[in-house]
Amino acid sequence: MFNALVVIKDEDSGETSAAVQTLSLEQLPDAEVTVAVDYSTVNYKDGLCLGPGGGLVRKYPHVPGIDFAGTVETSSDERYKPGDKVVLTGWRVGEAHWGGYAQKARVRADWLVPLPDGIDTRQAMAVGTAGFTAMLAVMALEDHGLTPGHGPVLVTGAAGGVGSVATAILSNLGYEVAAVTGRPETSDYLTALGATQIVPREELNETVKRPLESENWAGCIDAVGGAMLARVLGQMKYGASVAAVGLAGGAGLPATVIPFLLRGVNLLGIDSVMQPYDNRLRAWQRIATDLPMDKLEAMVQPATLSDLPQLGADILKGQVKGRVVVDVNG
Repeated sequence: MFNALVVIKDEDSGETSAAVQTLSLEQLPDAEVTVAVDYSTVNYKDGLCLGPGGGLVRKYPHVPGIDFAGTVETSSDERYKPGDKVVLTGWRVGEAHWGGYAQKARVRADWLVPLPDGIDTRQAMAVGTAGFTAMLAVMALEDHGLTPGHGPVLVTGAAGGVGSVATAILSNLGYEVAAVTGRPETSDYLTALGATQIVPREELNETVKRPLESENWAGCIDAVGGAMLARVLGQMKYGASVAAVGLAGGAGLPATVIPFLLRGVNLLGIDSVMQPYDNRLRAWQRIATDLPMDKLEAMVQPATLSDLPQLGADILKGQVKGRVVVDVNG
C-alpha cells in the first residue's frame, strides 16, 4: 500500500477534487517499470490536472504529476534493473497516464532516462520539466549560433520555473541575461540567479505598430507568447533566434513576418513532451555540467502531497516563484 494524491470527478456536477488516498500496487496502470518515487514537482500542466483538467486528463480517478524521480523497484525491460536511479518528464504522464504524485509509479521503460552522475533525485525534480525545457531552449539557441559576447539574452517570465533555470544556466555559461518580470519584488532573486538587467514586463507587453524596433537582444527564451513575443521579435538582432517555450500571455501571435524577412530572425519551437531519447540524454548531461547547483537550490520551495491542491491553484495564478520540490514520502 502507498499514498497518492488522487483527483476525482463528480459526474453529476462535473466538479473535481483532490485528496491524499491509500492505493495498492494492483491499482497502478500496466507498464514495464515500477518506480519508488522520491520527489515530484509542480508545473503549469499539473495545476490544470489538479483542477478541472484543462482537457488534459482523460479519465478519473486520476493521479497527476507530469514529472518524477526515484528508484527502480521492478522492471521487465533489460535496460533498467532494481536500484537504478531514473527521472521522467513528459510523454503525457500525469495527464493521460498516472503520474508522480504518489509513492509508487508504473511507466513504460521508453519514457525513463537514467539519472546522470552528479544529480540526485531531489535535484532532478528541482530541475523537472521546467528546467529540462530551459536546457532544451539554450541548446536550440546555441545550435542556431548563439555565443556569449554578442549582447544580452532576453528571458521572459524570468521568475517562473523555466525562466529561473534559464537565467541560471545562461549566466553560468557567460551570457548577459536580461530578465523580464511583472513582479518587482523578484528583482533580487533574479539578480542572485545571474541576471544582469531587470526588464519590467510593462515595457514589452504591448504591441506597437512598427514591425521593427532597435536591435536589442542576441537571443531570447520566451515563456509568455502573445503580444510580448510579437514585440520581442521586432527587437532581435540580425540573425538572432527566439526559443518559444510557453504561452502564459496567450496563444495568439499578433506579429508580422517582417522580422523574419528583413533581419533573418528565427522562431524556434521547444517541445519537451515528445522529445527523442538521445536529445533528452544530451539535455540532462548538460544540466549536470551547466546548471550551478547552489543557484538551483536557491529556487526551491519544498512541499508534500497534501500541499499540492493549493499549489496547483497558485501556479495557475502565476503566484509560484522558482521551483517546487514535492517530497512524496514527507
